[in-house]
Amino acid sequence: MAIVLGPNQYGKAENRLVTVSRNGSVHTIKDLTVSTSLRGDLADTHLTGDNAKVLATDTQKNTVYAFAKQAPVGEIEDFALRLGRHFVSSQEAITGARILIDEHGWERIDGHDHSFVRGSDEKRTTAVTIEGSQAWVVSGVRDLVVLKSTGSEFHGYPKDPYTTLKETNDRILATSVTARWRYVGTDVDWAKSFTEIRSIMLKTFADKHSLSLQQTLYAMGEAVLQARPEVAEVRLSMPNKHHFLVDLSPFGLENDNEVFYAADRPYGLIEGSVLRDDAPDAGLAWSTLPAF
Repeated sequence: MAIVLGPNQYGKAENRLVTVSRNGSVHTIKDLTVSTSLRGDLADTHLTGDNAKVLATDTQKNTVYAFAKQAPVGEIEDFALRLGRHFVSSQEAITGARILIDEHGWERIDGHDHSFVRGSDEKRTTAVTIEGSQAWVVSGVRDLVVLKSTGSEFHGYPKDPYTTLKETNDRILATSVTARWRYVGTDVDWAKSFTEIRSIMLKTFADKHSLSLQQTLYAMGEAVLQARPEVAEVRLSMPNKHHFLVDLSPFGLENDNEVFYAADRPYGLIEGSVLRDDAPDAGLAWSTLPAF
């Protein structure tokens, strides 16, 4: 029996980067978490401890900060492409790179040029993969919490001896959306594309009369693909943030869909992908990313 080294990569995870762009008294904040991973001819370090081909993870960290100084960070997709291409082109042993970036949003406080407030936990994301001269971009959003107080039903499901859930024709539907979309190429107006995809998903969630969270998930992905030709595939992960009607009858009170218990766990987890039937091959776009 032979024992061999399998696929491997290494890098510096979760580098926290904040940049301040100053235009007179008006400042702009970019708040990022950047993770780098490199792969290539790295067998020696695993098998013999020879580090001659290993670009130190500390060097990768320093590169992130230096690149942020040498040129404006700009859109996170462009920044990730610059970093990934640099690592692959500058290190002979490195043939591939994966750059993950989360962008944490800040809003300027009204009337103040250099004071900000964190609006929510929502994060804009990108995952850029470089392999030789090829590049794949998967961008998205995470922790996008949405709720509709009506316009959602759930009924017609199988009943067995363990079923206690009651059917409903009117319920609260709430979820925290993690959405990732695979771009066809890299010639994209990243900011415009992100803004419009996010808007499409929110509008679809609000407008679609939902018979299940699965139906809503598909409708959101379908709407993005119908409107945005630069996108080949959308993957969504949507936990059902359950709101259960509280039984107020012991207190002689009637609860007409007004008072709910918000349960944080356990929760239903709905996941799926929507893609064009003629979508180009995904290549390495999804490698090392969660399935959804």
